[in-house]
Amino acid sequence: MSRVVSHPAPSDVPDAVQLSAGGTGVVLDLAGGRLPRVLHWGRDVGRLPPTEIDDLRRASVPPQVSGWVDVDVPLGLLPEQSAGWLGTPGLTGHRAGRDFSTAFVTTAVDVTEPADDPTIAHRVRVSARDAVADLDLELDLELTRSGVLRLRARVTNTGDDVFDLATLDLALPVPTEAAELLDLTGRHLRERSMQRGPFTLGTHLRESRRAAGHDASLVLAAGEPGFGWRHGDVWGVHVAWSGNTRTYAERTNHGESFLAGGELLLAGEVRLHRGERYETPWLYASRGTGLDDLAARFHDFLRARPEHPRSPRPVTLNVWEAVYFDHDLPRLLELARIAADVGVERYVLDDGWFRHRRNDSAGLGDWYVDEGVWPDGLAPIVDAVHELGMQFGLWFEPEMINPDSDLARAHPEWIMAPGDRLPVPARRQQVLNLSIPEAYEHVRSRMLAILDEYRIDYIKWDHNRPLVEAATRATGQPAVHAQTLATYRLIDELKAAHPGLEIESCSGGGGRADLGILARTDRIWASDCIDPLERQQIEAGTSLLLPPELVGSHVASPVSHTTGRSHSLDFRAGTAFFSHLGIEWDVTKADDADRARLAAWVATHQAHRHLLHTGRVVHADQPNPALWVHGVVAADAAEAIFAVVALATGVASPPGRVRIPGLAPDARYRVAPLPPGDYDDPRVRWHQPSWWADGVTLAGVVLAEVGIQVPALLPEQQALLHLERV
Repeated sequence: MSRVVSHPAPSDVPDAVQLSAGGTGVVLDLAGGRLPRVLHWGRDVGRLPPTEIDDLRRASVPPQVSGWVDVDVPLGLLPEQSAGWLGTPGLTGHRAGRDFSTAFVTTAVDVTEPADDPTIAHRVRVSARDAVADLDLELDLELTRSGVLRLRARVTNTGDDVFDLATLDLALPVPTEAAELLDLTGRHLRERSMQRGPFTLGTHLRESRRAAGHDASLVLAAGEPGFGWRHGDVWGVHVAWSGNTRTYAERTNHGESFLAGGELLLAGEVRLHRGERYETPWLYASRGTGLDDLAARFHDFLRARPEHPRSPRPVTLNVWEAVYFDHDLPRLLELARIAADVGVERYVLDDGWFRHRRNDSAGLGDWYVDEGVWPDGLAPIVDAVHELGMQFGLWFEPEMINPDSDLARAHPEWIMAPGDRLPVPARRQQVLNLSIPEAYEHVRSRMLAILDEYRIDYIKWDHNRPLVEAATRATGQPAVHAQTLATYRLIDELKAAHPGLEIESCSGGGGRADLGILARTDRIWASDCIDPLERQQIEAGTSLLLPPELVGSHVASPVSHTTGRSHSLDFRAGTAFFSHLGIEWDVTKADDADRARLAAWVATHQAHRHLLHTGRVVHADQPNPALWVHGVVAADAAEAIFAVVALATGVASPPGRVRIPGLAPDARYRVAPLPPGDYDDPRVRWHQPSWWADGVTLAGVVLAEVGIQVPALLPEQQALLHLERV
């Protein structure tokens, strides 16, 4: 006997909704007027007749057990204690201590298939009301054409008293077989390191309370034990928000497992007066067979967006590690000339161009060109860069302020603080409160003045300190939520005023890489660490969410600024090759041979970037931890480029045959080394396999199941393979 609690609902509300796209199927249960719950989220199981959905619903009701409530307790998209749910609730809050537990009843369901939207296949809006708590709720659920599911919620206070909202999280069930968790952690200079562990009873909670989340988990995934890049069913979620976030995985002792997430609200941050509403960020969810399949759905969704960059990603030179704060015009002009000679297409003037900015202790907020350093303004460098055929980019940190600045001295009340005391300093700076209209207008007008005066094609938008005790000084109320919305609005207004302007999201490197900021920007800076050995893993973690064209990766200096390690030019360039390629190196100090070699890498990237930035990202499940194999396969599987990377010395040398996955099984491929990543090193030429000079032709299934011998690489070297269907 089914033990479903029934609530009154309008007769035109459907009992169930089925969605399918991109190989993903979703079955929503709406019976009884309850908030929707997910009967199925996974592989597309086809269109089920109504009778079978009813049977699936009944087959999903667990048996009665001792020590539990006397009704079925469904896990809704918004879990409620009123339904008997005793895990983490979806909505928490109160009205002067009352209405802490909601009991929403569905009042309407609207299902559409927007034919004019290139990204969305199905859109569902569920409206609900709790007449006792005086709250209205809307749930949006969209299934993208790539098979990504995304959800958000809006809650509106319809009562006379203030409703203090604490959390509003949305949840998606995963099957019992998803018994292993993977998330990303890290720090500044070591972002998005993968960690794994068993999905045990209880809650695995990841919170980011600093807005710049170097340690935040970009993706939280649950999958079959031992899942890898190419095998094992896996489900994952991402919170598309650039402020504080929380994601969690929870498993109860009553058989439910789910992934959930939303914005992390500080105490008192959202207080809803009558008629006011709060909207959550989108919670994105993907699934697949292996992490590559999960990531591909994210990548395909992002690439289908109208705002996704369409033009070839320009090879970029950023001057930071070349000159730091030493802005000497002749030196910068020489750097620009050499950059153009090696094929650079975008030149970025980094920190140090504005007033009082001779180091990182002063000047943030004073967005005026420093007359002492640039007596003729920025025109000499801007014009010279354009005359050399390159775009010009400029660094800003709009959300920050130095106490040692004209702005801070004039308006100390604009600094985010919980009252009279300043938050602890970080990088000798504080946060400028953009939720204050006058502060917002100051930054907006100064940035527009610079953009109006000079032909600036690109902004590197930085955010170098965490938000600690981030509040409006006059009231003491927390303001991370308002600050995040103000940042979004500022970016939107700058782009509206200057169509074609591109913006990079940098946050002390990779601290802000979420889909909220990437709805407005054109790439992220993956990390301030460009040591190529570190970048191999940083970019692998980043690829769980972002395709390579959205990830800035630069050719480092011979000795890494952040680790002190030395690497060959080929290893540095080969590591950056797959992403949005750039250079972060004083090429004026490079000799002719290195400049020629760098130019060859740039030219090869430019020749192949259409493949690199549109193809399917592939990682091999390589059993040898010293070896790393990854690549990109064209959408039609006609071509591919793979890198074979020696991360360290291996126990075996040579390492044995390496499998190349992701190709069309029945197609035959010509495999050859790709210059300049062809490992043509006279010191170790004899370490090349016998086929290296003439190439081989093998079927995709043979390359995936049998593999090929590769060079016996020295540690921290890599070779590139080019595969073409014949």
